[in-house]
Order: sequence, then structure tokens, then C-alpha cells
Amino acid sequence: MSETLVIGHRNPDTDAICSAIGYAEFKRLTGMKNVVAARCGDCNDRTDFVLKSFGVDPPRFVADVSPQVHDVMVHDVVSVPLRTSLFDALTVMDQKNIRVLPVLDSERRCHGLLSIFKASKFFLPNPNRIFDSRRVLSSIRTLAQTLGGSMLCAFNPDSEEDLVLMVGAMKPSSFNLRLSSFTSEKLVVVVGDREDIQRTAIQGRVRVLIITGGHPASMEILSLAQNHEVTIILSPHDSATTATLCRAAVTVDHLLREDFLTFKSADRLEEAQRLAAPSQFQAFPVIDDDNRVVGMLSKSDFLKQVDRRLILVDHNELNQAVHGADQIEILEVIDHHRIGTFTTQQPILFRNEPVGSTSTIVADCFFRHGIELSPSIAGLLLAGLVSDTLNLTSPTSTQRDVEILGRLEKIAKIEATRFTQQLFSSGSVLTSRPATQAITTDCKEYCERIYRFSVAQIEEVGFEQFDNKKAAVIEALRDYRNENGYEFSALLITDVVLQNSLLLIAGQPRFLRTIPYPEREAGVFNLQGVVSRKKQLLPFLTDCLARMTL
Repeated sequence: MSETLVIGHRNPDTDAICSAIGYAEFKRLTGMKNVVAARCGDCNDRTDFVLKSFGVDPPRFVADVSPQVHDVMVHDVVSVPLRTSLFDALTVMDQKNIRVLPVLDSERRCHGLLSIFKASKFFLPNPNRIFDSRRVLSSIRTLAQTLGGSMLCAFNPDSEEDLVLMVGAMKPSSFNLRLSSFTSEKLVVVVGDREDIQRTAIQGRVRVLIITGGHPASMEILSLAQNHEVTIILSPHDSATTATLCRAAVTVDHLLREDFLTFKSADRLEEAQRLAAPSQFQAFPVIDDDNRVVGMLSKSDFLKQVDRRLILVDHNELNQAVHGADQIEILEVIDHHRIGTFTTQQPILFRNEPVGSTSTIVADCFFRHGIELSPSIAGLLLAGLVSDTLNLTSPTSTQRDVEILGRLEKIAKIEATRFTQQLFSSGSVLTSRPATQAITTDCKEYCERIYRFSVAQIEEVGFEQFDNKKAAVIEALRDYRNENGYEFSALLITDVVLQNSLLLIAGQPRFLRTIPYPEREAGVFNLQGVVSRKKQLLPFLTDCLARMTL
């Protein structure tokens, strides 16, 4: 089933979460089927406050949208138990039109694979081993079941035995001579209604006498067999068919390939294909963490189209998108940031507007199309808007934001200023999370010329919490930069009340020297009046990079 995920950037902020939920609802109401709001990072405390305030569940968590094994594998696994006869297994393979059959135990763990190729080699052995074409490896009961026959005067029918097939299609003297050249208790003799051959075989104490063609055994033959402890099987088939079926009574555990290749359902399809391509196998069991089979993957499955699509909200650069976004179709982009490098195979809807939040654009979609907004969705979009614009005090705010916010207030029946105060008082990231998590809660990666760098932002009510954890935050930022190999990592800590920020930079001295703002201490700068990462900080940092290279 096709599915479209509406998803924000990694380390999503409130606007990314709220706009994803809102736009997914808009697409559903305008006719798109199977559209789901998603996220590729944890919600922060303020976003949790917003979701709880309006009674909305968080979007589905999706860490990676790369095509995976479970997207194309066969979930309804056709299998057989270990002691299944080859005849029954081949019947299943024929009915289901499959070439490789997994053999599972009662715990659904795979003991090996049965292939058509392996079965054909059994029926047509190498010319150097032609005698194997007469080998019957089976219990008497399984042999009778494979023939669809009935046992008479059976002796020890349930033990598996290694027997030799002989067809009694000759005159009694020739048969008697041939009989003497074998160990009689290892022989399975196939014969029609010729009682002279039947009698000779029984008197020679063969292991099994199979009477073919649906012919009955006479009372004399039955009595003789009973006295000589010879099992009789009545077969409904002719002698030629019976002889062939006797070979198919072997159980599949004797014919398995036990050196098979397995995958996990969450394995990336690209990596699975790389491993499967050179393999001589045509199909591969898919197992869970307990080695239980949950699916089958064949080489032809790699040709299937993975029907998962994306709508990106609040970002348009793939290095900020969910992992694997470059491997599946992107239908739309709804954003308010700078336009990065982005290419598609076909035209898409790309709506990028210079407004204060993506939630503003999503709300406008509802208003333009005359789609009724529920109070809960209106409340979410209001929260995304005031969070990104600091309740219209950010320099990113526009008249459109003002107009949209007024309409959302009426529908949600919420006063924006009061809600903003509650929102920013609902939790401090620096208090609720370790420094290593706090610095990545709302963090984005950027590429400028040859440089990769990260810019994160934390919004606080005052700088007290930062002062309490300053050493840990600075160390975490430095480690994050080193781990990712960035030119620098920046963290903007914004006081939403005073509308000022502190800028922490982990980078080389040559870059730090390009920053003209007052340095509070090593690597920490006072940015008076700077509150917007998008409109103020990012252009400033890219300009610093340009000046560093002069």
C-alpha cells in the first residue's frame, strides 16, 4: 500500500512538528489517501506541551525512509516442517509457484532451504552415482503416505531406513537370481499382480513389497508375508509411477542447503541487494532478532517499486532531511527557509515563502482552499507560528504572519500572547536534557562552498540555566563538532524575553577572529538584538566564512 509521509527536519522544533501534523490533515481533507504526519527526531519539552495542550498525539517516528527489506519481502511465508516428504514439499512448491522453500521448525527457525535445483539433482544423480537413482531413504509409513497407498501387515513402519528399489518386471528365474545379489532386508520390490514374483520376493524376505495398479493382495500372499515379516503396501499407481514416487518419499531434511544467507527486515534494500547479487541463492529468509523467519526475499523482489513518498515541511535541504530522503520520491516541499541544493526527477510542488513560520503557510493553505480548520489543528499551527516568530517579535515576522495569527486565535479560541508565555515557561531544554542532547535538540546542518557546519538554537527565559551548565554545554558543542568533522558548530542561546542571544562557537581560531561581536568569554559572544537563526544568524555566519577565505 502506498504511503505519503509529511515530515519535518532532523531535530525538529515546534514549527516542524506542528506544520507536519497540520499539512498532513490538509492533504487528507483535500483527497490524498494514506498520508501520515511523521518526525525524524524527538519532540522537545515545549513541543510536548503544545501537543498535550491540544490533545494531539506526536507524529509517527521514522528514523530512516530508505527502502528496506520489509518493504518488498513476502510476508506470508510458505514453508514446510523438517520431516516433510520431498513429494509433499514439491507439491507445495508447484501449487504456490515458488522455486525455493524454507524448512522451519516449530519455533519458525530456518534449518535450510529446499530448491528445485537441489531436488532435480536428487532425482537425476551424477552418472558416477547412478545407483543413487534406486535409493529410497524413508520410513515405511512415509513411503505409504507418499504413494497414497495402504499398509498391510506392517512391521516397524516408523523408523527411517536406507533402502534399495527393485522393480520385479522379469521372469521368476531372472528375478530370483537378481534378488540373491542384494541384501534382501534392504529391498523395496515394486511389482504388479504377478503372484509368482510376489511370492519369490516374500520368501526372499525383502523389507517391503509394493503391489501396484490398485491390485489387492491374495490371502495366500498376505499369510506368507505375515509369516516372513514382510510389509506389504498397496499402491494405486502403475509400476513406473510408483517407482518414481518411492524416491520422493525422502524427507526434506536430507536435501537442504544449510549455508543460506539471511537478512533482517530493517536492513537497507540497497545493502541487501549488494550482498544478494553475487549469491547463488535465489531467495533468502528474513529473520527477527530471535532468528525466527518473518518473511522471504527473492532476487526478483529487488525489482519491486517501493511505494513510499515524502512531503518535506520546514526544510528543503537534503542534509537536514530524514535519512534516505534522497532514495525515494519527494512530492512537495513547504518551507520558509533559504533554498538549498535540491533536484528531483520530475516537477514537484515547491512552496517557499518569506514568512515567519511554516505553520503560517500551512494555515494559509486551509484558508485559501476554504477547508475548515478544527480548533485543535488551529491551535497547533498557532503554536508553531508563535514559537518560530517569538510571538511576532522576531525580525522574520511579516504582515502575513500577523493576519494568519489573528485568524488562528479566533478558531482556536486562544490568546496568542498568553499562550506564548505559557509555551516558553513550559520547560528549559538546558534543564531537562543533558548538554549532549540539549545542543542538538534544534540543530541543522548547512553546506556553504566547501564548508559543512551546524547551527543550533535554544530558546530560554533568561541565561541563568546556561550559566549553570556552561562548561558542559561548551564541551558538548566542541565534541559534536569534532565527531561530525564540521568547520565549526554554532549554538545560539536566545533570551525570548529580552530578545538577545549568546552565540557559542566551536571552531578554529581563524574563524573565531572573523566574528565582530563582543566576546563574553572564549568562544562565547554577546549578540544584542539577534534572535533569528534563519534571517540574522545564518547570513552572518556565511559572511564570516567568506571573509575567512579572503
